[in-house]
Amino acid sequence: MITGIRPAGRLGLLLELETLDDVLAVHQHLKTHPMPGQVDAVAAARTIMLTFGHRDHVRAAHQHTDALTDLEFSTGGRELKKLQVVYDGEDLAELAETLGMSTEAFIQWHSGQQWVGAFGGFAPGFTYCTPAESTQPIPRRSSPRTAVPERSVAVAGDFSAVYPRVSPGGWQLIGRTSADMWDLDRADPALVSPGDTVVYVPVSAEKLTLSAESENHPAPQQDAATSNDSANPPDSSLTPPLTVEDPGMQLLIQDLGRPGYSDLGVSRAGVADEAAARQANRLVGNSEGAPVLESLMGGVVLNAARTAVLAVTGAVVELTIAADDEHTRHARMCEPFALTAGEQLRIGPTTRGLRAIVGLRGGVAGQPELGSLSSDTMSGLGPAPLQIGDSITADDTSACAAVGVAEPTTLISAGEDGSFTLRFTYGPREDWFAMAEQRRLTIQLWQVTQESNRVGLRLEPVDSPGTAARPLQRTRTEELPSEGVARGSLQMPPSGNPVLFLNDHPVTGGYPVIGVLLPEDLPAAAQLRPGDIVRLLEDPDPFTPCDSEVPS
Repeated sequence: MITGIRPAGRLGLLLELETLDDVLAVHQHLKTHPMPGQVDAVAAARTIMLTFGHRDHVRAAHQHTDALTDLEFSTGGRELKKLQVVYDGEDLAELAETLGMSTEAFIQWHSGQQWVGAFGGFAPGFTYCTPAESTQPIPRRSSPRTAVPERSVAVAGDFSAVYPRVSPGGWQLIGRTSADMWDLDRADPALVSPGDTVVYVPVSAEKLTLSAESENHPAPQQDAATSNDSANPPDSSLTPPLTVEDPGMQLLIQDLGRPGYSDLGVSRAGVADEAAARQANRLVGNSEGAPVLESLMGGVVLNAARTAVLAVTGAVVELTIAADDEHTRHARMCEPFALTAGEQLRIGPTTRGLRAIVGLRGGVAGQPELGSLSSDTMSGLGPAPLQIGDSITADDTSACAAVGVAEPTTLISAGEDGSFTLRFTYGPREDWFAMAEQRRLTIQLWQVTQESNRVGLRLEPVDSPGTAARPLQRTRTEELPSEGVARGSLQMPPSGNPVLFLNDHPVTGGYPVIGVLLPEDLPAAAQLRPGDIVRLLEDPDPFTPCDSEVPS
């Protein structure tokens, strides 16, 4: 049943199985009978990606996978789901020609048979469906799109699926639907679940529009956070302490994320620089996982309605506190300070690093989704980015510890040559590259491109001493069936330029992962700016247990 076990960073294992039925059976067993320390189990076409909370759990799991034999998958009587599709996708005509078919013949192949939901992944509501009758292996794009429109119907490999929201993707786009593939208000948020039968029904654009209008009529709701009952004025002690006057480029509410839901396509997400967030919370007396604010590039202005205790960590910024235009003072980074009623905190542009973290005594209050208040830019879960006029409410401060004292920054510095070093372990798919190419990954310098965000950093080669810049070349050129990917993965599309996955990464991908960053180097990766130079260093002791208990 299990044909191979590959390491995937310090906290992960990639199980290779013989058939999709084996995958479904083992995955079902691992969800109902998890291994000690198991955080996530992500099923894919021929693999299951397991992640754990500690390296010792990885070793124990490696020794006990022989128990995962003679298992059978039970569908439990799933449903028939009909999805109306307008076949006008951007890649449809060229794909049909590549396959030696007419466009009409391809549409008939896709819509003329039933599909079976096999497993979730990539994004919430993105369910990989396999054809029940006739397969037609389909190549992915040589370079993934940075933004695929929501509700796009797509195909790749042996699978078909619908992109639930705007996201990166390398599948071939063949059409669009009006169906909501993911809705937290449903008992089962995913419209299509493993075992469901799916039928794609061709319709005209006009009919699809009418269908969408009849299906989507949300009832108007009053926003409880902004409603005001003059007969019952709020207690002044409950007045939100902060209001956003300027959110800068991006201001998010983040905590330590929502591990454990990757099999639904929900990535861990959470604050990008965990070290800075833990420090900010420690300084203001919070528990280490309390929600914080994450500012991209600074430029934030916050107004205080009552006294609040804050600390700013992470990227280097200037902190100015103004009572009015004539009376200002400065606060220090990595040190707690008070902002009193009527004062304004101005967080300047970042001069080193990318993301500044703001800790608020009591933690930022809000309504969790799937157990977390983190804003996931990939899936859309969690609070939306903060906007001008938004209030920031502190949670209960009664359980807070005493505020801390000033600490050194957690931000790493560049080396003498101006590069930032990130450590990684090879695998699980380093064998897709010759040994010389594997070594080139560490010899060559890489530059962070402008096309980088919380999903991942796109890297491109730059000239190094004695090494001319060029992308990595694969030894194997066939399609890799989609499989789970860990946070910190160095995924290698055919272009040969690595994509370093950060917190909001898709939970599955169809390109080989040559290596995975050490968990403790992820905060440093999250602070890299476009133009920064990266040196990738192989972990000299890949089998040493990881001290961090933070799940990947």
